[in-house]
Amino acid sequence: MLSWLKKSKQVLGLNSRSLDFIKPGNPRRAIKLVDNKLRTKKTLRKNGLPVCDIIKSIRNREEYYKFDWESLPKSFALKPNHGLGGEGIMVTFGKKKNGNWVLPHERAASIEDIKLRVSNILDGDFSITGAPDSAFFEERLKISPVFKPISYKGIPDVRIIVYNKVPIMAMLRLPTRESNGKANLHQGGIGVGIDIGNGTTTNAIQYDSPIEKHPDTMLPLRGVKIPYWEQMLEIAINAAGVCGLNYTGVDIALDREKGPIILELNARPGLSIQNANLAPLKDRLQRVRGLKIKTVKKGIKVAKELFGGEIEQEVEGMTGKQVLGFINKVKIKKKDGEWFEVPAKLDTGAGISSIDEALAIQLGFSDAVEYYKSFNIKNVLTIEELIDLRKRKVRRQLKKHDDIVSVVKVFSSHGISYRMEIPVEFELEGKLIQTNVSVIMREHLDYPILIGRRDLKDYLIDPTK
Repeated sequence: MLSWLKKSKQVLGLNSRSLDFIKPGNPRRAIKLVDNKLRTKKTLRKNGLPVCDIIKSIRNREEYYKFDWESLPKSFALKPNHGLGGEGIMVTFGKKKNGNWVLPHERAASIEDIKLRVSNILDGDFSITGAPDSAFFEERLKISPVFKPISYKGIPDVRIIVYNKVPIMAMLRLPTRESNGKANLHQGGIGVGIDIGNGTTTNAIQYDSPIEKHPDTMLPLRGVKIPYWEQMLEIAINAAGVCGLNYTGVDIALDREKGPIILELNARPGLSIQNANLAPLKDRLQRVRGLKIKTVKKGIKVAKELFGGEIEQEVEGMTGKQVLGFINKVKIKKKDGEWFEVPAKLDTGAGISSIDEALAIQLGFSDAVEYYKSFNIKNVLTIEELIDLRKRKVRRQLKKHDDIVSVVKVFSSHGISYRMEIPVEFELEGKLIQTNVSVIMREHLDYPILIGRRDLKDYLIDPTK
């Protein structure tokens, strides 16, 4: 019963999407174009977009009987021209000494096996309409090292849904043992949602049910950063445009040597992508309908503003902590009450926050700086000098100044140093922080303030930001 309801909802969703978005924005000629993979590749290549190199095509029986099967390379991908959902595709990974080609699961294919698959393709066994089709051999892509730990045998791909020149939703599709090394969700492949804003994977599904780890490699699927993300978004928008589609799914693979490569465009992409993203596709379609998007950069900017930040929102919701990058602007308060803005580095390797001498003076602590200097304390101290300072009770004398709240010993790779601490108030991403910071004397830091762990308790740091 539940299965029937799920299928019914998907059919209703497809029908609604078809009536509201596909038919009005996708001319029949554009749909016919992308249903023909060879024509699509030719159009994309003509417009400077990256596609796989075609080795050879077989359009009819005459070409089939004349074809030199021995000329096929050691590895290739055989595909039907009008195929759907990965059906009929054969990928070889090398050639054995006996002349057979290597297939997934340590299987092998002889020339007769390949001839039979091509014959079936020509008969239309894998065609969208069931009509006679043509077959083609293209270069086999090499898996990116980023995806190898979370993929089984085949090449993962990224599907990006583009509507009105805006990438509205994206999903990473991963092959599994069950899917025979194909990134096909209906055959047991995995779909992983992608945060449009930063290209990081979020939720994962297999057969539309949530999973956390790849079933074959047992590695987590959440939090993987997709390389070339900005470039992929640009490619998807441009591909949709040159093919004349206002609504489409653009499938992009990442080759180890060539980078992003367009596999195909789909004028009727499935709805599993919304399950992987835990977000209704129709809501996003409606949000960009009617917008005037003139450039690719504008389309990407709109996408990130409207649909980015899912991971951050999820993490912040679970932990109650705000996610920040390493570098941020902070507002800092002078002694006279005036606020001004400075760049800050969030340094989780440091226990306490610190500022350089120049910023301390700018904040109104010049008298404290001069008082500290009057003791002629070296930046880096030897053990003997440290003992001497202790005997002279220098730390106690320093704290007699009204603005010096403490003196700390800092151990670093350079050695041991004394630093005075002064009271400072600053604002980080809307939160007011009152703290003591150490002053690094006679140095100008790359960032005038380093914020340490003590003042980062309410934040999580994302190194990719």
